[in-house]
Amino acid sequence: MIKTVDAAMAAKVRDSFARQSLMATFGATLAEVAAGRVVIAAPILDLARQQHGFGHAGLTFTLGDTAAGYAALTLMPLPAEVLTVEMKINLVAPAAGDRLIATGRVVKAGRRLTVVTAEVEAETDGTRRTVALLQGTMLPVEP
Repeated sequence: MIKTVDAAMAAKVRDSFARQSLMATFGATLAEVAAGRVVIAAPILDLARQQHGFGHAGLTFTLGDTAAGYAALTLMPLPAEVLTVEMKINLVAPAAGDRLIATGRVVKAGRRLTVVTAEVEAETDGTRRTVALLQGTMLPVEP
């Protein structure tokens, strides 16, 4: 069951996302904000393709890291900000499709560290295929 976040936290995440110039460059949108879960989608634009025409791993990583970071932020105190401490990625298939959808989830929210995962899927004509799995650690920081 997906738990909602309060209006103040949802607004904080949306405002923070809107300030990310890299997300704007990639045409990314914040599709969902819930407690411990955030979904970000982005088209695979020509500017983010690698030499074989697939979505670049840098795009895949950026979307997964960002979704996981915001998922962590939803469970932190309202004044906190979030930073990635470390993030690992497994690229399991080429990012072939029209867009990528990254779903970030909190595995364990601790007092100082939050363990997160993200799944990135490529979508074509409504059909999705997992292209990457990420796992990492997030840190709350004072603004």
